Amino acid sequence: MIYKRVLMAAAGTSALLLAACGTTQTTSGYSDSESARIAQLQADLNSANSQNASLSSQVSSLQSQVSSSSSSSVSGDSIAIAAGYPPNALPGQCFSRILIPELTETIAEQVIDLPASTELRIIAAEYAFEQEQILIKEATTRYHVIPASYETITEQVLVQPEMTISKVIAAVYEEYEEQVLVRPAFTTWKPGAGLIGDGGYRRGNDGRMYGPDGSLVQTIIQPTGEILCKVEVPPKYKTVTRKRLVSAEHTEDTIVQAKYETVTKQVIAIPPRVEEEVVAAEYTTIRVRRLVSPARTESITIPATYKTIEKIRIVSGGNLEWREVICDTNSTPELISQVQSALTSRGYSTGRVDGVFGMSTLHAMEKFQRDNGYIVGQLTMQTMDALGVAH
Repeated sequence: MIYKRVLMAAAGTSALLLAACGTTQTTSGYSDSESARIAQLQADLNSANSQNASLSSQVSSLQSQVSSSSSSSVSGDSIAIAAGYPPNALPGQCFSRILIPELTETIAEQVIDLPASTELRIIAAEYAFEQEQILIKEATTRYHVIPASYETITEQVLVQPEMTISKVIAAVYEEYEEQVLVRPAFTTWKPGAGLIGDGGYRRGNDGRMYGPDGSLVQTIIQPTGEILCKVEVPPKYKTVTRKRLVSAEHTEDTIVQAKYETVTKQVIAIPPRVEEEVVAAEYTTIRVRRLVSPARTESITIPATYKTIEKIRIVSGGNLEWREVICDTNSTPELISQVQSALTSRGYSTGRVDGVFGMSTLHAMEKFQRDNGYIVGQLTMQTMDALGVAH
């Protein structure tokens, strides 16, 4: 096709077509992002053209090797397959190598943001005040307050509970070598040298043949000196290096043990008490503070918090494929007219039905391809079949 294939960048397509038939491109009239995308597509196309040139060189080399033998059994399809070209192609067919885009999906996964923790809160002792009447005089009783005695104890307090941490282990690949058949075995004719068993016969000055004993030989097969031998040429192989998956990506769970801290605190061993001493009786009103509940600690567990992260994984795509297409080499005005008529009948106006694949026809075809989920930008066999056009 002689029109711009990179228009699919403006339409949001992700398929890169490496055209087997030549194309021309321009970036005029696009935004900065579209121009950058078109420039990237042009660079990818140039890279593909370089690769095709290298493959063509390999084909020429293989054909030179085949032509050295008049009875080589290496076929054109074998050469095309070895060079990376479409196999089993028929005369008149054109192919375009396309990049199948990667299809990805996003999955959500919850991970720990802040692990669970524990806080200690100290509850102060509670006291109550009471009024008490005491005798000041008359009896010889006197009261002595004996303060409380304390003892120190230790206990284990949970600081961090046991938890599990997941770690992603990347996939591991290894390289290995594989023998690939470049040229199969074949048979050919090659010149030979030296006859065995000629018997020592010689030709005399008179032009007649004489045997080893000098006797005249009347009848003998006389060799011409030309020797041909049919030999078998062994197949030729090439060692290529490939990669294969050793272990897939997976996750490993690590258990983090719970953490404890030793807390030291004081508790009442002997509560305070009052001892009496007998003195002259005497009463008065005093305000006495009494312990209602001793000081204590409470453990408050703060639950873990989580956050959701998104992971992207590849579902399919990311490979190159050969697809049969219609191009300038194998198209005719009659075929283009049929395509225009089929698009117009389906509501995709191409303007005039004139057998010329112009911009109106290109836009109508690309809209039809996008609406039906086909590869956009090339008149492929898939599009031809969908339009019902024979090819």
